Amino acid sequence: MPRLLPHPDLDWTDAGAPHARQHGDVYFSAQDGLAETRTVFLRGCDLPEAWQGRASFSVAETGFGTGLNFLALWQLWRARRPAPDAQLTFVSFEGYPLRQEDARRALGAWPELGELADRLTARWPGPVRGVRSIDFPEDGVRLVLHLGDIRETLPQSTFSADAWFLDGFSPAKNEDMWSEWIYPLIAARSAQGARLGTFTVAGAVRRGLSGTGFEVSRAEGHGRKRERLEARLVTPRPAPADTFGLRSPSAAPSRVAILGAGIAGAALAKALTRRGISVEIFDPAPGPASGASGNPLALLMPRLDAGDTAEAGLLLDAYLAAREAYGGLPDAAYTDVLQSPQSAAEVARFEKLLADPPLPLDDLEAVRGGGLLHKRALILRPAALVARLLEGAACRFGAAPEVSLAHRSVNGQVYDTIVLANGMQAAALSPGLPLEARLGQVDFVDTSAMVTPTALVSGSYALALGTHRLWGATFEPSGADFAPGGTPDARAENRAGVARLSPYWVREALDGEIRSRASLRATTPDRLPLIGAVPDHAAALETFAPMKKGRSVDADAPLMEGVYVAGGFGARGFTWAPWAAEILAARLAGSPPPASLPALRAVSPMRFVFRTLKRSR
Repeated sequence: MPRLLPHPDLDWTDAGAPHARQHGDVYFSAQDGLAETRTVFLRGCDLPEAWQGRASFSVAETGFGTGLNFLALWQLWRARRPAPDAQLTFVSFEGYPLRQEDARRALGAWPELGELADRLTARWPGPVRGVRSIDFPEDGVRLVLHLGDIRETLPQSTFSADAWFLDGFSPAKNEDMWSEWIYPLIAARSAQGARLGTFTVAGAVRRGLSGTGFEVSRAEGHGRKRERLEARLVTPRPAPADTFGLRSPSAAPSRVAILGAGIAGAALAKALTRRGISVEIFDPAPGPASGASGNPLALLMPRLDAGDTAEAGLLLDAYLAAREAYGGLPDAAYTDVLQSPQSAAEVARFEKLLADPPLPLDDLEAVRGGGLLHKRALILRPAALVARLLEGAACRFGAAPEVSLAHRSVNGQVYDTIVLANGMQAAALSPGLPLEARLGQVDFVDTSAMVTPTALVSGSYALALGTHRLWGATFEPSGADFAPGGTPDARAENRAGVARLSPYWVREALDGEIRSRASLRATTPDRLPLIGAVPDHAAALETFAPMKKGRSVDADAPLMEGVYVAGGFGARGFTWAPWAAEILAARLAGSPPPASLPALRAVSPMRFVFRTLKRSR
């Protein structure tokens, strides 16, 4: 199976509607697709009445297509938003994403949606498998798009929708998407009383919905279709045990304390304040970005694996989320990154990767000599970026806070939630978190020559932005004591690395007044981050003790109430942080997360409890 998703082959009707050759069907009604959407889905789900009085509301859809249903819902939300800070999440599934230009052409049929259509298509996702999240904070609207075959992505999703748009090509022309397998999953992903609308009245659809707890009724159709279906979930399915600790709290917190004012804490503060949640940041340093997040420059580029592994998919999701978060900010400059192979083995790895690329040509291409060109990467100014993300949060700097996780208190004040985003200090507060310290040193110099953003990578990396030059970085095991100004040995290692890269400015940089900066990076034994609820380690070991003897345990994970972690990012803090922030913010707010269930389990702190028990068999 190719790693990139196929675009649909389209014809265009005389009325300007896209027609999918593979399914032999149009994407929307030739009579008036927008009017049909409003009748079948908006009215069919009793919108906007169903969201009145709600602080958050989520809608799920099978088949994103042109995005027309999303735009119609967004327009209605703008007009009838239940409260100024209310949040709408739209979850959709798509296996054949349209090209950006085709989406623009299709949506051009409705000038009244023009502004919203322009905003959506400007950020139209590429054909990369995974979960994309696109945020429109001015309206409190978030699109979570699961890209891939719905027979894989729907079972791997986790959310609870208040309404469903059961869409897609007709059952007669796209039988797989309407088969028996889908209805139990729709019920399992629905909240009590969830409403559903669809254009078809096919008997198999009625029976599928009725057999999984929905009360189904016929309603007057639209255009040439005499009838449509409306449904309401009256018998919800029991929730499975929450073994990985992924469940949202019973109520969204109103006050959150975040420990750490680096990129992990700042990204989370931004995600929470956008949702109207009050945030306070605590950091013993005199200001933000004083630790690993405080280098003069940072590089955001993808780490690509030739194999289609779970870790590779997580890193792609995180990279694309970070580029979405930082792109367009004044503290981020787009650049192309030239990655040269370090060996013949790496040449072969690059060739294998390009034979089945995980990113499209807009983002990745081969270069002469066996290297890679990563397009639309970013060089960041960390201090300014972190300060920008912290706007709107109350920050307490300059003194080590007194923290009691058991009482959820900081400096004597009790909070609904505490989040550990403070690197290695998180392990001191919660010893069950398996964090390891690595020391990273970069070297840098200011010059008189102004250059455009430039980045070269081959084991080491070298960055140029304006008059700034930076190169490195080391990544060595370390204790708590280290020299913040760096060491001569690390400087020599970095010098050798930048000399191998041979950027055009290398001599100027190495002859200048070089400064060094070293800081600790918290990482984990499996090099994946810790994102989620912090386990009650002793209770978790006891609850799941039968796993030592190979027995499964169907139980909720014992957790420290109201305590979460975002850390273990290693040398990729600016890559992981926005993705982690949106996952935790969605968890706390009770809204659909921008990640698959396997991804959430892969970064859950509970995974190390299970690993400990399995290894002690």
